[in-house]
Amino acid sequence: MISKEEIFSIQNFDEFQRVALKVFRFQSQSNKVYGQFLEFLKVNPFTVQSLEEIPFLPIRFFKQYTIKSTEAQEEKIFTSSGTTGMEVSRHFVTDLSFYRESLHRSFAHFYGKFEDYTIFALLPSYLEREGSSLIDMVQFWLEKSGKGGFYLYNHEDLYHDLLENERLGKNAILIGVSFALLDFVEKYQMSLQHTIVMETGGMKGRKEEITREDLHTRLKKGFGVPDIHSEYGMTELLSQAYSRGNSRFETPSWMKILIRDTEDPLSLLPQGKTGGINVIDLANLNSCSFIATDDLGKIHPDGSFEILGRFDHSDVRGCNLMVAES
Repeated sequence: MISKEEIFSIQNFDEFQRVALKVFRFQSQSNKVYGQFLEFLKVNPFTVQSLEEIPFLPIRFFKQYTIKSTEAQEEKIFTSSGTTGMEVSRHFVTDLSFYRESLHRSFAHFYGKFEDYTIFALLPSYLEREGSSLIDMVQFWLEKSGKGGFYLYNHEDLYHDLLENERLGKNAILIGVSFALLDFVEKYQMSLQHTIVMETGGMKGRKEEITREDLHTRLKKGFGVPDIHSEYGMTELLSQAYSRGNSRFETPSWMKILIRDTEDPLSLLPQGKTGGINVIDLANLNSCSFIATDDLGKIHPDGSFEILGRFDHSDVRGCNLMVAES
């Protein structure tokens, strides 16, 4: 059996590959849908010896099937957002402690201690529906921080609370969906010295789609900050990647990004080439850790990655990031 500690204590590539192959073989046998997918591709899991040989499950399968690697009853079902009548993704989480561990260690890696921050959350579209993994994540942040809260559409309260936090010289994180952050700065101009502003992507048809560069330019001006941070996550994952200012995302040690050829989805591309984003999320032990997303991007020599848009056929989703200029 694969333990939490084995997954979350990975230190280098060799350890990652060893654990990933172990998880792959486990899921090939215990995950009915993934196992059938591998059979269709005529892949023998026990002959796969490297990350490059692992097939990635198309993310749309989370809309069509129950993706589980265990018979255990789910503790929670995370669902993606969508317009009325649109089929949504469902992530059956049978052990929430994996999600909590991922959240805790990831935040510690990128930002330090929860208690050092006040958490301000501006996530109206997510807060108004059930099953959002993003809301669950921020609720966990708030519990650990003990300071802050959610702001639905009460921008005036948020404005005054941010100013008071600044006056006290306390560190804070303002996390918000893109359209809500833009709505806020259209009304309130600030000059934040102690607050990290983090966007999660997503216009959801509320505003015209813009590039991430344009979004960040508007938000930097409106909040008076030198950089805008970003979070990259989705319903089908239990881990997140973060950008701390230059639109290049970094992953925690148990998560890895590979880039696939858009013409040949079983082939991978080298650094610097744009293609489809494949995600390995080892925290997804009880669902599927190897997912071919509908996002387009590229990997840089330092290991960071960039989101450059989405495939044309993809559904518009809650975490849809603006198409970026390449």
